[in-house]
Amino acid sequence: MRHFTVELEELNQKLLQMGGLVESAIHRSVRSLVEQDRDLAEQVIRDEPQINRMEMEIDGLVTRLLALRQPVARDLRFLTSVLKINTDLERIGDLAQHIAERSLSLMHHPLVKPMVDIPKMASLVQAMLLKCLDAFVHEDAALARSVLISDDEVDALRDAVYGDLLETMQRDPGVVPAAVDLIFVARNLERIGDHATNIAEDVVFLVKGIDVRHHAEDHTDLSMPRE
Repeated sequence: MRHFTVELEELNQKLLQMGGLVESAIHRSVRSLVEQDRDLAEQVIRDEPQINRMEMEIDGLVTRLLALRQPVARDLRFLTSVLKINTDLERIGDLAQHIAERSLSLMHHPLVKPMVDIPKMASLVQAMLLKCLDAFVHEDAALARSVLISDDEVDALRDAVYGDLLETMQRDPGVVPAAVDLIFVARNLERIGDHATNIAEDVVFLVKGIDVRHHAEDHTDLSMPRE
């Protein structure tokens, strides 16, 4: 049993390592956009295959442990949660790469206007991801649940970016290509927020053994004891 515990801890550490890579990718991609830094954007693109390799490695480890150890109760919840979190982290890495690619495209155009809401969105989704990972480490369902609330703020900022850029394009059609790139950046950040929300839901499931997707938490007592 101790050997299984060691394997679970190694898996835990690999998932956190992947989370760190993904968080760095978000940070660099948005910095590259705001600072028009080509090197940062290219680094995000170079690092993305490493995230993909880690996703495959983690999937392989989970599959092996499920087959060989036949876990039950909380150990089974842990492994199934890791599978889902792993997928969301890989998709966040993809989205960070997309932002980096848009950043490279925007370097051929002057900035449409000073960026305010997009860096705010980026800071918020980064904070959401970090909270998810902290909640996972400390088995903190309340911290994970706080991430679910932040998703509405991300959506509101996305709507503000869309409205602002559409108005700008109507006034000056010459900025349409650059504005469209920024709209896609906002969309990618919003999707990162969605994936962080998915991870938060998985952490609540891991810790409490309950499903809070689709507002199921409205009908569930989160103070119920863990298994």
